[in-house]
Amino acid sequence: MRARPSALLGVLAVTGALALSACGATAAKGTSGSASADNGKPATGLQLMVPNSPGGGYDTTARVAAKVMETEKITAPIQVFNLPGAGGTVGLQRTVNEKENGKLAMQMGLGVVGAAYTQKSKATLNDTTPIAKLIEEAGAIVVPKDSPYKDINQLVEAWKKNPKKLAVGGGSSPGGPDHLLPMQLAKTVGIDPKQVSYVSYDGGGELLPALLGNKIAFGASGFGEFLDQVEAGDVRVLAVTSEQPIPALKDVPTLKSSGIDLVFTNWRGIVAPPGISEADKKTWIDALTKMHDSKAWKDEEEKRGWTDAFATGDEFGQFLKEQDTQVADILKQLGLA
Repeated sequence: MRARPSALLGVLAVTGALALSACGATAAKGTSGSASADNGKPATGLQLMVPNSPGGGYDTTARVAAKVMETEKITAPIQVFNLPGAGGTVGLQRTVNEKENGKLAMQMGLGVVGAAYTQKSKATLNDTTPIAKLIEEAGAIVVPKDSPYKDINQLVEAWKKNPKKLAVGGGSSPGGPDHLLPMQLAKTVGIDPKQVSYVSYDGGGELLPALLGNKIAFGASGFGEFLDQVEAGDVRVLAVTSEQPIPALKDVPTLKSSGIDLVFTNWRGIVAPPGISEADKKTWIDALTKMHDSKAWKDEEEKRGWTDAFATGDEFGQFLKEQDTQVADILKQLGLA
C-alpha cells in the first residue's frame, strides 16, 4: 500500500539567535500603539515566539520572515524570541495564555500539532487564532560523512536487520514531523514502527551535533536543516522525501526514485493568541501577505528550497483542523495518542 500523507505538509541554523526569557518579552495586550496597513505605516510592536531552541526550522523561518518584513519596511523590527520545551507545547500554552494579545504570534508547524497529543497538552491549536501558513519543505534522510551507508537502500537493508540498533534522530518530539517521517518510512519498508529506536532532539540546533558526533546512525528532518553541513562535506543526504528532486540538492534521489513509495512534506505557519481583535488579526495577515508578495521573500524561498504554501485566516484554520485529525489518527496507530 502506498504511504502518502499528502496533507502532512516540517532549516539552516541561524547564528546570533536572540533568545529572550519568557517574562519581559510580552507586549501589552490589545491594539494600543500598533500601526496597521490601513494607515500606510509599518506595523509596530510585534513579537514572534519560536517554541523550540535556536537553530531549527521554526527558528530560521521566524527570523527570515521578521527580517524580510523589516527590510521591506512592512513592519518595524519584530522581536523574535525562543521559548522551548515539550515539543513546542510550552510555547503553545504561553500563546493560549496570552488571550487578546494582538501583538504576539507563534511560529509553528506540523510538530506542534503532534506534540499537543503526545505531550498531553491542555492547550491546543484549536484554542489559537490561525494567521497564515507560509511554506512546505521536504524531509531528508541524512548520515554523517563517515557513515558506512552510501545510499538509502544500504541504510534500509541494515535497518531492517536490526531496527533497534540503528538509532534515528529527529529535531522534534514524538508526534512531530521528524518522528512521523521515520515511522512512516519504517512502515513503508516493512519495519514495525514500534521497533524503531527514535531519539528526540529539540530542533535542528540540537540534532546536528548528535549526527556529527555519531550519537545516532542517521537523521530525519527537513533538508534545509543540513544545507550548510552538506556544502561543507560534513554530512550526506541519502534521499529526500519530496515527489520530485530538490534543486538545492540536485544530485540527491527521492525515496520514490530509490524504489521506496513514500512522499512526505512538512509545513510551517503562524498562529496568534485567542480572542485578538479583528484589527490585530488583519495587521498580522496584511503584513505577512505583503511579505509573501515581496521579491525578498521569494528569493529566500528559492535559496532555502522552501515551497510556497501561503494561506491565511479561515483557509489556514480549516487546514489546521484537517491536520489535527490526520495526525491524531497516525499517533493512535502508533499507540501514542
